[in-house]
Amino acid sequence: MDNKNVGWLVLGIAVVMIFVVFLFNNALQDIVNATCSEAGHGDSCPMYETISRQTNLSLVIVGILILVGGFLILSKPNEKIVEKTVIKKVTEKRKPIDVSNLDSDEKKVVELLQKEGNAIFQADLMEKLGKGKVGITRLLDKLEAKQIIERKRRGMNNIVVLR
Repeated sequence: MDNKNVGWLVLGIAVVMIFVVFLFNNALQDIVNATCSEAGHGDSCPMYETISRQTNLSLVIVGILILVGGFLILSKPNEKIVEKTVIKKVTEKRKPIDVSNLDSDEKKVVELLQKEGNAIFQADLMEKLGKGKVGITRLLDKLEAKQIIERKRRGMNNIVVLR
């Protein structure tokens, strides 16, 4: 829930509490008036002091709720940080890759990388070659050992880049 909505909710609860405090205060006043006048205490009844303390304490609590609600309403909402992973397509001239000593799957990986702009997500590579995780990982390990590609970690994914 948004901070402003919570703030308005807290303010609404504070207003309801004000009404409850005053209704409760009036009911206590009626009870004390009836009780103290029958006991003969009149205006010097000790319960009047207790009622005023309870009312003041309740109003302080409601005041705190109003401050918290106002703070939440006026506070800046949390900004959502969205991180986008962008694969840059490198257009600079590279040395041609010697594919003569590569097997057919390795050649397909190099061709796909060249076609995709020299970088691709490992998951996309798996999908395009129709291989499983283990097969792709072993294939990329071989190409990395031959220093043809490089894998870069991006969150839960790898980006495969031509060197």
